[in-house]
Amino acid sequence: MRRPALAPLAAVALIAGAASLFLVGCVRTAESGDGGLSAGPTPAPEFPSGLTWLNTATPLTLKALRGKVVVLDFWTYGCINCMHDFPWIERLEKDFPDTLVVIGVHSAKFTEEGNTRNIREIVLRYGIDYPVVNDSRFQVWKEWGVNAWPTLAIVDPAGNVVTERAGEGFYPEFKAIISSLVEKFGAEGRLDRRPLKLKLEKQGLPQTVLSFPGKVRVDPKGGRLFISDTDHNRIVVAALASGKVLAVIGSGRQGFRDGDFATAEFNHPQGLALSADGHTLYVADTNNHALRAADLAGRTVTTLDGTGAQATAYPPRAGTAPGVALSSPWDLVSDGNDLVIAMAGCHQIWKMDLATKRIGPFAGTGAEGYTDGSLDEATLAQPSGLTIGGDGRIYVADAEGSSIRVVDPRRRVVATLAGAGNSLFNFGDRDGKGRRALFQHPLGVVASKGLLYVADTYDNRIRVVDPRTGAVRTLAGGAPGWRDGKDPLFYEPGGIDAANGVLYVADTNNSSIRTVDVATGAASTLVLKGASMLASDHVYGEAAVRLPPQTVGAGPGSVRFTVELPEGFAPNPQAPSEVSVAVSQGDAVSLAGATTFAGAGPRFPMTFPAVFKAGTAEVTLDVALVYCREEQASVCMIKQARLTVPVQVVETSAAPAPSPVLNVTYQIR
Repeated sequence: MRRPALAPLAAVALIAGAASLFLVGCVRTAESGDGGLSAGPTPAPEFPSGLTWLNTATPLTLKALRGKVVVLDFWTYGCINCMHDFPWIERLEKDFPDTLVVIGVHSAKFTEEGNTRNIREIVLRYGIDYPVVNDSRFQVWKEWGVNAWPTLAIVDPAGNVVTERAGEGFYPEFKAIISSLVEKFGAEGRLDRRPLKLKLEKQGLPQTVLSFPGKVRVDPKGGRLFISDTDHNRIVVAALASGKVLAVIGSGRQGFRDGDFATAEFNHPQGLALSADGHTLYVADTNNHALRAADLAGRTVTTLDGTGAQATAYPPRAGTAPGVALSSPWDLVSDGNDLVIAMAGCHQIWKMDLATKRIGPFAGTGAEGYTDGSLDEATLAQPSGLTIGGDGRIYVADAEGSSIRVVDPRRRVVATLAGAGNSLFNFGDRDGKGRRALFQHPLGVVASKGLLYVADTYDNRIRVVDPRTGAVRTLAGGAPGWRDGKDPLFYEPGGIDAANGVLYVADTNNSSIRTVDVATGAASTLVLKGASMLASDHVYGEAAVRLPPQTVGAGPGSVRFTVELPEGFAPNPQAPSEVSVAVSQGDAVSLAGATTFAGAGPRFPMTFPAVFKAGTAEVTLDVALVYCREEQASVCMIKQARLTVPVQVVETSAAPAPSPVLNVTYQIR
């Protein structure tokens, strides 16, 4: 029997019942059911019936995909190694646009990850545009003999398994194999180049004001709140007291570009840290594998470190910025002249000396694990949240280990404060003391007034940990959802900070920022005010709508503007919206009064005085409207549009002539 060959890839977790093992990612050829190589082609196992599919109107079968090269990606949505594969999958799709079909097989590690509703949110968050099947009971996983996340396989156009490999770094090998398959089957006339008809989950969805915000940072001294508007690829700066938008850092375009606030580009930023003087905001630009610095006074963004690509060495090597390659920095915290970094992609805590620019590992070997011990012997598992306590110790939300770890710089050790800490598969939702307590993939932690507050992400809860005893209790949350008040609900909160007895929570899947009173656990939703600053064309896309021509009579009258919203939605009564009217062409219409509305809770119809005289004109209305679900104020959308109406004005013989009205109606669906 031929054994799989080993390749120098990042560590990946293997599942075997409730246990977890670790090895370097492997490459393997198609195997027969007894573990030996088949003498002939190995038909790919068909998808079982009854599974739930996303991004497609109907379930797919490998039989129906004959003539296509199919790549199966076995993944689970909290896994950083799986996230690292997404850009390479996208690149393969661009390389082979008419011959390749990618299918994501989501086989959940965590209980929360097996829910189709949650997978749908992840499909939207990660911008996945290929079919995904929910393999929550590991049926496909077992049929294929998979034992690692991520694992990818290739099926040729005849329906046979070509190769299967676990881990990262598959792109060069897969591109070469797919190229040879396209050449071979193309020469034989057995390729199907017809596009696959998909029904993407994102189709028809309006843009929300924030999109899956990952982290928050509070500046109580400066009265500011910094928000990683992660899926909009930007940082929003708001007034802490009022929610008024003070600045937007980044154009909203996904990219890697320095420049002023309006032109700089990020790629799914997460953690934020503020310099001691409050003048510089440091940003973990996660998908760019970089650290960025925003000069808040000069309104410019520069790259502190990172190349824009994931480090090829594993774990990445120390060095002097700005040329040191990194791997998915997820959170940051400022510690005097040092920047502490949760380097999720290599399961380590790093430090950067901001004076010397020296950067490198501080704690963790780079292996994914849960072992306590000295800084250079301990293992971590996708550290994703950081805070520094009053005792100078670094507290870590160790996501894949579902635990809160402590890094003690003085004693130079790593220890488990709370959470099971004895397996990457021991997680849950249980209060208790130390290792008796259970978390589920926590992403955020903050120290405040002698306690730790944890965004227990997959449990949809805010938990409180006493760092002296490890005692854990639930402050707020429970089932996934949205609800303010004394019994609030959250939906996979990912970031948390604290000031003046209030927690600020990045409620990621609700695309909102929540505040929680630490004394009562009562929550409210922060409404961002200033739609015009948020309504970037790069983020929302300006909708240029040309409405049907209208004929009106001459004389003094008005432009009457009405917006029709989807059922159950209404304009936000707190966040300012804006409407302005102008005559863009012709002289048959002249505006005779106020031409702009800017304020909260606009009422429709909205009337603007005008005078009409015989002839033609075009009237343009620019709209930036914030509207929300009436029963769930956190689910707010922003619609930006430019409406143009051709107008013919005619003289009328009616006596007395009615006051002419140009009725403009905009339907938002």
